[in-house]
Amino acid sequence: MDYIIVVILGLVIGSFLNVCIYRIPREESIAYPPSHCGNCNRKLKPLDLFPIFSYVFLKGKCRYCKDKISIRYPLIESLNGILYLIIYIKFGLTILSLKYCILASVLIVIGVIDFETQFVYTSTTIFAGLVGVIFIIAQALSNKAVSIDFIFGGLIGFGIIGLIVFITHGMGEGDIEIAAFCGLFLGGRLILLNLFIAIIIGGIAGIIVLVLKLKSARDKIAFGPFIGIGTIVSMLYGNELIKMYLKFFE
Repeated sequence: MDYIIVVILGLVIGSFLNVCIYRIPREESIAYPPSHCGNCNRKLKPLDLFPIFSYVFLKGKCRYCKDKISIRYPLIESLNGILYLIIYIKFGLTILSLKYCILASVLIVIGVIDFETQFVYTSTTIFAGLVGVIFIIAQALSNKAVSIDFIFGGLIGFGIIGLIVFITHGMGEGDIEIAAFCGLFLGGRLILLNLFIAIIIGGIAGIIVLVLKLKSARDKIAFGPFIGIGTIVSMLYGNELIKMYLKFFE
């Protein structure tokens, strides 16, 4: 039953993430007006807002104008629900699970927007950074000591991507902000692993894009989604991967 509750919570929040992904690039309020069709502007009823099920029931079309609804909506809801479940299974009913669920949801919003627009909105990274600082303070109050590792994590993320941006101009400044707040959530070791994974996956994806001629060498490829992938892998399996790496050399 607890797994079902976690998945439902993830799906519901995933539905809200879709609102954020749609409205933030348009500089609209994420709270008002209520959910409505982007084509005919009709206010959606509660039956239209059930994650995944409404999409299936309505056959992927608006109830009123029959305009096609993007498959992205149920995919985002499903992804968020699955991530919440994996996090809960691994970390249980803990503050760490709460922290990582928030981080996963924020990364979904930032990653999808960056992929679609090649732009990172400061409002999203500031929110994530503040949440990261709140968790650091909460941990300091509970342990009676400030966890320097997470502060270093933020500085490492900021410094490494900032240096790459300064030297190569191959990334946007928004990537610096993403790496910085991810470091606040992950700490020093895991943010290093995160950026290593992100750079490797991003490099492979870039080569594939160029080989298939999906984009030219001058076109920009959003790096935010790769930092997001690296973060998810690091927070779920980072410690195990580092132990395997060290054991290999032993």
